Amino acid sequence: MSFPIERPRRLRLNPGIRSLVRETSLVPSNLILPLFVIHGSGKKEPILSMPDVFRYSVDMLEPVVKDALSGGVRSVMLFGIPETKDEEATQALNPEGPVPKAVRFLKERFPDLVVMTDVCIDEYTSHGHCGFVKGEKIDNDSTLDCLAKMALLHARSGADVVAPSDMMDGRVGAIRTLLDGEGFTDTLILSYAVKYASAFYGPFRDAMMSGPQFGDRSTYQMDPANRVEALREARLDREEGADILMVKPALPYLDILRDLRETVDLPLCAYQVSGEYAALMAAGKNGWLDTERASLESLISIRRAGASMIITYFATRIAHLMAGS
Repeated sequence: MSFPIERPRRLRLNPGIRSLVRETSLVPSNLILPLFVIHGSGKKEPILSMPDVFRYSVDMLEPVVKDALSGGVRSVMLFGIPETKDEEATQALNPEGPVPKAVRFLKERFPDLVVMTDVCIDEYTSHGHCGFVKGEKIDNDSTLDCLAKMALLHARSGADVVAPSDMMDGRVGAIRTLLDGEGFTDTLILSYAVKYASAFYGPFRDAMMSGPQFGDRSTYQMDPANRVEALREARLDREEGADILMVKPALPYLDILRDLRETVDLPLCAYQVSGEYAALMAAGKNGWLDTERASLESLISIRRAGASMIITYFATRIAHLMAGS
């Protein structure tokens, strides 16, 4: 024959046909918008390493969330930055801290909004680590009580989902036990089950002002070279009561996301982290790529690898792009 029997290009002839045979879908409700919340009022502070991303005081959140909802984004993840920090993360348990106040504020105004909260003490400690420090070591077990109480505070404030990101062993079980014991059996746990010690977190630490003051986080976050270990971490968090498992970062670890999708039967979340966002924004600003197309392509790749949901700083922007607004 002078022509191929199979012509895959027939399935790409026009937008209508391409949409009919498309294997992976991405819709705004798959996206979660991260929000940085600070103390005070009337504040909207730019983050230099993350263009178009800001720190907000609680009273400034309403228009931001309205914009996200208008595009179809239905979920937010809150990260709090306290007014003061100390070695014992005292402000992590303050009912009037930025996160509890933001949860109450948002649930009162947007009752159908899914409000998720980050549960970690790094932004509340003067040393910037995700666990309490004893000598020169990060002490795992002494941190668990604080994390569980922090999660309970967020649940009492109205959070739908608490998300421990600290990578301390046993923290999901400690949180689940305390939540259930206090009657919050319906509060979901989204566990940062597979969180790598990544260079892609740099802009986030700038945003949160929470970089470690000594050493690094390699004794509790995962080694980027390890793959099988991710399955173990995910299994342990599932057994301890996690409802959703996360892989972080997203793009450098799509193979891990695929491994988990083929192994576990829980919903999976991926975090397109600050460094991924900043790189795409910087390349777009310099004219090296089309930021909108590249960000959309990156999000589709994360979905294709197996993510049920994606935390991304592009959430509102991409939602409006998909809606054509």
